[in-house]
Amino acid sequence: MIGYVTLGTNDLEKAVAFYDALFAELGAGRFMEEETFVAWAVAPDKPGISVCRPWDGKAATVGNGTMVALAVDSTEKVDAVHARAMQLGGTDEGPPGQRMEGFYAGYFRDLDGNKLNVFFASHAAG
Repeated sequence: MIGYVTLGTNDLEKAVAFYDALFAELGAGRFMEEETFVAWAVAPDKPGISVCRPWDGKAATVGNGTMVALAVDSTEKVDAVHARAMQLGGTDEGPPGQRMEGFYAGYFRDLDGNKLNVFFASHAAG
């Protein structure tokens, strides 16, 4: 159902560098790009995540309660992506770990303060 999610940024160059490196951990690459907008996905027909300068020209702000969740195929991948986000200057919002039976996740904020989660749901595997 989701085509892509867009996160606002006040520094597109820094945001793109952050997500280029972070999404490389997931095997994702750029699939759409314009002067004020860049989007990544693992394939053009799969959901993506983009960053952009707000269309109205005002400052990008963080949505309270808004979070983007990234599904991966193992707890090791959760650990690796969360660690990579920290190396890239992200902020820890909850280290990787078991949150409930069958749900392992780590939480972080990107350079603009947008909240993301990387998770492995063992009950959804297979």
